[in-house]
Amino acid sequence: MSLETNSPEEEKLFEHFQFEVPAGQSPVRIDRYLTDKIENLTRNRIQNVAKAGGVLVNDKPIKSNYKVKPLDKIKIVLPYAPYENLLVPEDIPLDIVYEDDDVVVINKPAGMVVHPGHGNYSGTLLNGLIYHFDNLPENADKRPGLVHRIDKDTTGLLVVAKNEEALTHLGKQFADKSSKRKYIALVWGDLAEDEGTIEGNLGRNPKNRLQMIVFPEGDQGKHAVTHYKVLERFGYVTLVELELETGRTHQIRAHMKYIGHPLFNDERYGGDKILKGTTFSKYKQFVENTFKVLPRQALHAKTLGFVHPKTGKFMEFDSEIPSDMQQAIERWRNYAKHKIE
Repeated sequence: MSLETNSPEEEKLFEHFQFEVPAGQSPVRIDRYLTDKIENLTRNRIQNVAKAGGVLVNDKPIKSNYKVKPLDKIKIVLPYAPYENLLVPEDIPLDIVYEDDDVVVINKPAGMVVHPGHGNYSGTLLNGLIYHFDNLPENADKRPGLVHRIDKDTTGLLVVAKNEEALTHLGKQFADKSSKRKYIALVWGDLAEDEGTIEGNLGRNPKNRLQMIVFPEGDQGKHAVTHYKVLERFGYVTLVELELETGRTHQIRAHMKYIGHPLFNDERYGGDKILKGTTFSKYKQFVENTFKVLPRQALHAKTLGFVHPKTGKFMEFDSEIPSDMQQAIERWRNYAKHKIE
């Protein structure tokens, strides 16, 4: 889950280049290979980026002496967005739940990135916002109107500030943990307790910079707290409500994996495998078909509450679980009733 307050150096890595090595490529050091591929990027610069963990092969950081292999997928990620200053308005339809002179509450669909980065430089929510609304205030990252964000394939509610006063007021609420944020998720396994709290510092995985992990000793990362409550048990998966006390990058996704219950079909955190259940072929087919029904992590930002920056009144908004996730839940509900093996 992604409602971030992390520092820029810990949180922001943007994809600048991506290549797939041709099938007939002979082994060659990756720094030499990339020097030939990318104009105006020196071998020394590539070596420094690799040393900082910014050269990924098949989504894993490598050293500059790594020798490329046919069909390797290479990415270079750097701590600044290559086209951040080229943000252009786009006529993208927005599902506006509420709007007044100070705030806009939007229900974000699956597949929409909130702001440019990681290879998504157009078609983002921010491109749509600057098309539909004039003079949105810039936050500290120069992203107009944004107070928080959620992941590309997570659905649900976000609040956008329409003026400086609203941006400051809402930003303080998120920092002070006084805003209300509840999510619905389908997770692997049968949780032992009906309610609980997950605490564990979150930081980037040194072996996979695109993933967050828990540092249980608390010596690295940032403090993160997630509260959960079981809503419905289906045996091999469980429907849960999660409430954020903090808002870190991928917080829910990383915390649930940490306690052994990754989100259903969460590819980045291992939930896209059959983690619980039987070995019967009918069960495998059932799970694979459910993955097709819900081709993303099963996470929805259902409830959002905050104090209105001008009126001082607490406002709370609720959103329907989207149809793909609802279908997956219903499939598991029926499976739990009939136990079709």
